[in-house]
Amino acid sequence: MLCQVLRRIGQKLVHRRILEEDVNGLAPARRLSTLDLVALGVGCTVGVGVYVLAGEVIRDQTGPSILICMLVASLSSMLAGLCYAEFGVRVPHAGSAYLYTYITVGELWAFITGWNLIVFFAAHTVTVAQAWTLAFDNLLGNHISQTRHESISPNVPQVLGEILGFIVVGLVLLLMELLTLRNRWIFLLSKVVTLVKLLVLSFVIISGFMKGDLHNWKLTEEDYKKAGLNDTSSLGPLGSGGFVPFGFQGILCGSPTCFYAFIGFSIIISRVEEAQNPERSIPMGIVISLLICILVYFGVSASLTLMVPYYQLRPGSTLPEAFLHIGWAPAYYAVTFAFLCSLSVSLFGFMLPIRNLIYMMAQDGLLFPVLASIQTGTYTPNVATVIFGIIAAIMAFFFELTDLLDLMSVGALLAYSLVALCVLILRYQPEMRYERNGVQVQDENEPAAEKLTLQGLFFPGSPTPTPLSGQVVSVCSSLLALLLTLLCLVLASWPGLLSGDPVWITVVVLLLVLITGITGVIWRQPQSSSPLHFKVPGLPLLPLLSIFLNVCLMMQVTAVTWALLGIWMLIGFAIYFSYGIQHSLVP
Repeated sequence: MLCQVLRRIGQKLVHRRILEEDVNGLAPARRLSTLDLVALGVGCTVGVGVYVLAGEVIRDQTGPSILICMLVASLSSMLAGLCYAEFGVRVPHAGSAYLYTYITVGELWAFITGWNLIVFFAAHTVTVAQAWTLAFDNLLGNHISQTRHESISPNVPQVLGEILGFIVVGLVLLLMELLTLRNRWIFLLSKVVTLVKLLVLSFVIISGFMKGDLHNWKLTEEDYKKAGLNDTSSLGPLGSGGFVPFGFQGILCGSPTCFYAFIGFSIIISRVEEAQNPERSIPMGIVISLLICILVYFGVSASLTLMVPYYQLRPGSTLPEAFLHIGWAPAYYAVTFAFLCSLSVSLFGFMLPIRNLIYMMAQDGLLFPVLASIQTGTYTPNVATVIFGIIAAIMAFFFELTDLLDLMSVGALLAYSLVALCVLILRYQPEMRYERNGVQVQDENEPAAEKLTLQGLFFPGSPTPTPLSGQVVSVCSSLLALLLTLLCLVLASWPGLLSGDPVWITVVVLLLVLITGITGVIWRQPQSSSPLHFKVPGLPLLPLLSIFLNVCLMMQVTAVTWALLGIWMLIGFAIYFSYGIQHSLVP
């Protein structure tokens, strides 16, 4: 009896969702062109990262070497973008990593992915609210922050004084969201604001190259002394100067935070059902928007470090403050106002995905059904919106900006790793067709059942994927994900490797041999020949490289972030194993 219960639970955890065609004719109108998707991706990606993130990372972690961090983060994002692009073509349904993992690796991983995306979107909303507060305060000459510290801080804890500002901003943004919910011109407004944002950033980049000083990339301790920074204990570590003042460790610590700057491209997937030609426009929209964002972030980071010595950036510095350093006060206010408008509009881009995600998980039975209730007339998941607002408010009370950035990075990196794993698995699966009752049926042209042999691992007998070859790839991919995680854990202790410790070196060599051998097994298996307008090239190497980079970046996140994520996951598992596993729609 116990064995049967455990077997049913195990089948439930790995059972995959079957996509159904929309037979009600309620699909949204396909009105978005490739240009619209590019504007959407750029608008949601270039925001807080370029306004606040650069200053936070440059001062205490990287210095001018933020360019290297941006290179690592952009490479990881581009690989993840290619995987998302293939899924956008293969699964033309509005969704996210939650849907992709559900149809590929099963219910448990889908819930983990969706639960992480909820905290990711909530943290993003709070971060935008904080950045909006900074921009608004900058326009007023920082009077709000000064008043808070002078009149509030003596009476209540300082953290409460910092919170009051963006609580008001959060209420204003929520009101704006409710007021513009039914206005169709909001998307047109976002495109106009995105264009203005790119023009403003182009001005910032050109100004940086005109007024910048290459000496800021070659600073020495003598420069600190000339600037009157002999006592550095009150300013924090200033580094050793040069282009990499904080060393290789600074690059490792800064790269995961910089990864947050590129995570907005996944918003394009949520509009796949509105794209005019999703097979063509989704891949092009993702790739082009990422390329634009990479150029923008490289240019802004280079300009900022050229205009201002990294040690002169104070905590909470924003991008426009660089113009005060070079004496361009009007440019400071103009750029700040432009970002104030852009941050207000960019928040709307993430409102729809988070509501749809919670609504979709509730419809699938993984969350409580009350979250799937919609408002009559507007078809808005109103309860999901309220729950999302409560989560965001709690995070606003207790989390600092750096904690939010790291939490978002971990959530996005985990989701991107699972999407890359799903692409790897799905490409080697046999073609299946579905009966009306949802039962999977193997195509009649498929060969008969095979037996697993050592020779069959490297020399499969069929030129097309079979159920056996698909299972081999699934198992091997899971083993590779585990081995890559172990390798990243070992590499995280790189000082021991550099010291020539034979134990660590032996472990690394053994892991590399196993990874190479299992990768060879996957490479020898037949791939699916279904025609797609876009496929990730270089399988199985590129998805594995994406997983490796993502896990490496996750290993550099602080223990506090992992503790916060662990608490959030414990709450999620309590909900899933007490409710979701019993009420999910998967039979």
